[in-house]
Amino acid sequence: MENTFWTALGASLLAALVTAIGIYTIRHFEVWGRKYSTYFICFAAGVLISVSFLHIIPKSFEMSVNAPVYLLIGFVLLHLFNRFITAFVCERGMDSQYGIGLISMIGIGFHSFIDGFVYSITFTVSIFTGTLAAIGMVLHEFPEGIITYLLLLRGGFSKKTSLIFAFLAASLTTPLGMLVSYPIISQIDKPLLGALLSLSAGELVYVGATHLLPQAEKEHRKYSLFALSAGVLVAVIIILSK
Repeated sequence: MENTFWTALGASLLAALVTAIGIYTIRHFEVWGRKYSTYFICFAAGVLISVSFLHIIPKSFEMSVNAPVYLLIGFVLLHLFNRFITAFVCERGMDSQYGIGLISMIGIGFHSFIDGFVYSITFTVSIFTGTLAAIGMVLHEFPEGIITYLLLLRGGFSKKTSLIFAFLAASLTTPLGMLVSYPIISQIDKPLLGALLSLSAGELVYVGATHLLPQAEKEHRKYSLFALSAGVLVAVIIILSK
């Protein structure tokens, strides 16, 4: 169990580091970051969706008879949360100083905090399950750091303030979520753990299918489909090689 804790913590810290690299990249290499972020998004979406359907969801169904219900709940809850954040941002509009940056930062910060829960849940189930989830999760952190920084800039924050807030909201919240959730998750029984695993799978499917892919489709980049296919292929290879 101690090894599981350090592995989950290491994965969440890696996610925080990748997010920080994304923020640093868009801050100092803005042209490069904007040019290639779509490919990171597509690749991460391919990995997250494939890992969820091919391994995490079947695993959760084996552990709990209520897993299908929790899968739906996880998807719907994250959808409702994002709809609430989006609606609130739109109501505030661009005329409200800092509104769009602050609300977006809160939304992304909460999402990253929940990511920390996913690390705790999946690594508690098994190192393999946690590793599969971590691959897709870590990959999507890079563009998430870029997006957070750009939204704060758009909201009227200075470059320095946007850098600090983006790091706090999108990067540090992930290991914080893991540390908060792990003591609780490591003490629960197998059926409930399976239900929580399915809940996290619903979140992963939502992030990949309705959060990452629509962003990528807006760009219409030449090799975006190839990047998505590469993500699917990598996930399939890892699962088959178990």
